Amino acid sequence: MKKILFNLPFIILLFICFTASSQNFTLGVKGGISIPNLTAGGSNQTPLNTGYSSRQGPDFDIFGEFKISDLFSIQPGIEYSSQGGKKDGLQAFTTPAEVQAMFPAGQAPPYLYANYNSEAKINYLMIPVLAKFGWDFSKSSPWRVYVGAGPFVSFLLSAHQVTSGNSPFYTDAGGTQALPGGSQSFAGNQDIKSQLANNNIGIEGDLGLRYKFGPSAIFIEGGFNYGFLNIQTVAADGKNNTGAATIQLGYSYWFGK
Repeated sequence: MKKILFNLPFIILLFICFTASSQNFTLGVKGGISIPNLTAGGSNQTPLNTGYSSRQGPDFDIFGEFKISDLFSIQPGIEYSSQGGKKDGLQAFTTPAEVQAMFPAGQAPPYLYANYNSEAKINYLMIPVLAKFGWDFSKSSPWRVYVGAGPFVSFLLSAHQVTSGNSPFYTDAGGTQALPGGSQSFAGNQDIKSQLANNNIGIEGDLGLRYKFGPSAIFIEGGFNYGFLNIQTVAADGKNNTGAATIQLGYSYWFGK
């Protein structure tokens, strides 16, 4: 199963290339901004997996669109998707082992707090397959509005936790009970890929406006994606789901007659 999932992007890309000369087929590219966030899963919420706000990153993909009728088409694609989230200000982190040694045995708090910046930069290769419905403004109009939605499978490419700032360590969430030692540096860039699941599945959708000129077209669309599976593999980190809003510009070429 893992081997099939690993080869899926290449199978879809080959399929798109081999069918590019067929009738009623459109090949396109699009790119823009992803505005992702991490949501805490269900009741399994901890100071570590809550409190995220959205970040920004790139999002781009290549897709093929197979026309079934004047209203309906199927659109598979290969997409680079920025995910993750960020926290700025007072936030929790797991109590380091060297700090635990300052407390009597068994009395160290599980979390400490500090005032710093933290950004989870998580990047995926996503394979969406969308069912797409579109309507021309009129029979002779070059303008078309469309909506699409469908499932995706994704593959984790990279994941880093980037931190910055200086702050004392606090034992309380209000930041009033500082530990001795003064401010500590939080500058760092940690590879956290091994702490996250390698694959995910979810749903993706978009709403767009297209302008066609000859066999070519340009378009703008807004969309979303949401991962159904918990991305955390360490139980102490709780549960998080990925998700993002997207804004993209694109170009497509129609190979039909």
